[in-house]
Amino acid sequence: MAAYRRRISKRKQITLKIKRKLALTFSVIVLALVGIMIRLVYINRVSGDQYTMKVLAQQDTNSITLPYKRGDIYDRNGTVLATSEKVYNLILDPGVLWEYHSDDATKDCVEPTLQALVNYFGQDRAELDRIMQENADSHYVVLEKQLTKDEVEEFETAMEDSANRIEGVWLEEDYIRRYPYDTLACNVIGYTVSGNVGQYGIEQEYSETLNGENGRSYNYLNEDLEQEKSVRAATDGNSVVSTIDITLQQIVENAIAEFQEKYTDAYREGDGSKTAAAIMMDPNTGEILAMASNRVYDLNNPYDVVINGLYTEEEAENLTEEERLNALNELWRNFCVSDTYEPGSTAKPITIAAALETGAVHDGDTFLCDGNQTVGSHTIWCSKRVGHGIIDLQGSLMFSCNDALMQIAAKVGEEDFSKYQNMFNLGLRTGIDLPGEARTDSLLYYSEDTAPSENLVMGSTDLATNSFGQNYNVTMIQMAAAFSACINGGYYYQPHVVKRILDSNGGTVQNIEPVVLREPVSSKTSSLICQYLYNTMYGETDANGNNATGKAARIAGYAMGGKTGTAEKIPRDKTNYLVSFIGFAPAENPEVVLYVVVDEPNAEKQSSSSFAMEIWKNIMEEALPYLNIYPTEEIPEDMVDEVEAAQEEEAAEETPAEEEEEETPEDGTLVDPQTGETVQMPDPESVDEEDDSVLGDTPVNQNLVDVQPEIATEEDPDADPTE
Repeated sequence: MAAYRRRISKRKQITLKIKRKLALTFSVIVLALVGIMIRLVYINRVSGDQYTMKVLAQQDTNSITLPYKRGDIYDRNGTVLATSEKVYNLILDPGVLWEYHSDDATKDCVEPTLQALVNYFGQDRAELDRIMQENADSHYVVLEKQLTKDEVEEFETAMEDSANRIEGVWLEEDYIRRYPYDTLACNVIGYTVSGNVGQYGIEQEYSETLNGENGRSYNYLNEDLEQEKSVRAATDGNSVVSTIDITLQQIVENAIAEFQEKYTDAYREGDGSKTAAAIMMDPNTGEILAMASNRVYDLNNPYDVVINGLYTEEEAENLTEEERLNALNELWRNFCVSDTYEPGSTAKPITIAAALETGAVHDGDTFLCDGNQTVGSHTIWCSKRVGHGIIDLQGSLMFSCNDALMQIAAKVGEEDFSKYQNMFNLGLRTGIDLPGEARTDSLLYYSEDTAPSENLVMGSTDLATNSFGQNYNVTMIQMAAAFSACINGGYYYQPHVVKRILDSNGGTVQNIEPVVLREPVSSKTSSLICQYLYNTMYGETDANGNNATGKAARIAGYAMGGKTGTAEKIPRDKTNYLVSFIGFAPAENPEVVLYVVVDEPNAEKQSSSSFAMEIWKNIMEEALPYLNIYPTEEIPEDMVDEVEAAQEEEAAEETPAEEEEEETPEDGTLVDPQTGETVQMPDPESVDEEDDSVLGDTPVNQNLVDVQPEIATEEDPDADPTE
């Protein structure tokens, strides 16, 4: 009996131990589960989205990028200059297509799908079979790119019909940049490369504005193993309305092209000039209406050296990559903003304006031009080596007298001359909204207290040559903007090529308002400059036989103003010149400024500004009626023959006006009105009037030697010296 009780007691002890162990095990399991649940809650809260995406990516999913549409570029009247056209990439998904493979020909999808690709897109069947075998696990094989809507429309219809059993193929949407006018305004518009990255022009400057944000479409299995789709729509980019007028742009480009063709091989083998360029702008807003040069390329094929006329196909095959890129970079560069040069006499209105504003001279002041000035032991010549005689302040512009300009600049002095160059933004970037604007801060002289380095301190000889636009460099856009400030009442507007930003629905996001950066001169001074420049084109021959230098640019019935320019190029070997003409219309309340530059015209005598005036006149004859600026003046007598000849579609020949010569004292002397000294005038027979050199042995600003143009794609925004 005792033994039985011991056995019962022992069994109870064993059962108790088992219960305790089970309780402990259960508690551990419960605690572990609680811990796991806490951890899962934590992970879900902190990293739930991250893990959800990983899980979805591992499921039977199809994630598609929905591309945005890059914004359009319009001209000022709404004409499309650049747009993004929807295209389609043909994608094969072998992994999915194999899932629909069946030995039963009535159910198999592989054969009908591959045959459809052959029928609708002309795909090579053997190549498709190879892709299916070698890429059996792939879900993304690009068969064709950039198909148009017309090219895929029939296939899309076939895909929708289930009886055709087309599976594992889809059309990926994309966009391709198109330029409807090919080469038109190429320097202003620019182009794009892969990834919607803008290169040059508005495409580069406003690339972030034009770009949008891609969307995405997700096909995934939900927790009930049902397929669902999640779509985040793409955000299209904003569009840009430029200040360019496509009609004016065409007029400008046609005039440049005609000039280049006319003078091709005229004196030397090659183009009509090294460079011919023009800027047309509204002087009252800073808006650029047209900007062009003879560097023209197809925006739809910017990298093709054959299409763009740089080389023949045979020549292109032998080019190194470096040679090809160097040629293309030269072609793509916008001369109007990226190249610098000495402006010549088109800078004289700025000198006269500064002199009037400082009180150094006054309207009606007179000067004696005896053909040259000796400054700092250097003889600097006037364009008329026998001298203009006694001329007034207006005459210094009318007859483009270097001698008078040097005297005027000497009265202004280095400090004020440099100050007004700065006020007209010379030496500073204009801040135009185009990439690649050249720096000129190291390409002109300064007064002693403002010079950034000792070699840029302006001396008396530098002041003399700078007075008529030599020995310092500018860009075309600098000169156009500075000249506009001379004739628009004295307001310096920041030049710009974009006037409005639109959203993808056409609503206005931002208006680009005109910005007045400074007021360099008064309205009174500006009015005098306009008067002087009007007479530079329409003034009568004076008593000394001096003729207004801008007559060749006149257009019958119009009142306009303008200034010629001739600049000797470095080296000063009397060989190469850059000529120009800048003018405005109408003479009162100017509405348009046009600046034309011709670098090294293809002619034996390059120094004549008539080459630039020819382009200027051809442009303005078409542009003025389009701008609703009409003739208001009587036709000058010496233009009657020209007008009649034009009406008969014949070549115009200007009839020279009769000249009245002032009686010069028998001893050939004149009294200098500025000094009171009696000056011996040069003997015409002893002067070589064919010699176009005016700078003589004056020292060259060494900073102007071998100046390299700005490269738009390498611009350093931190080094921008614009104030």
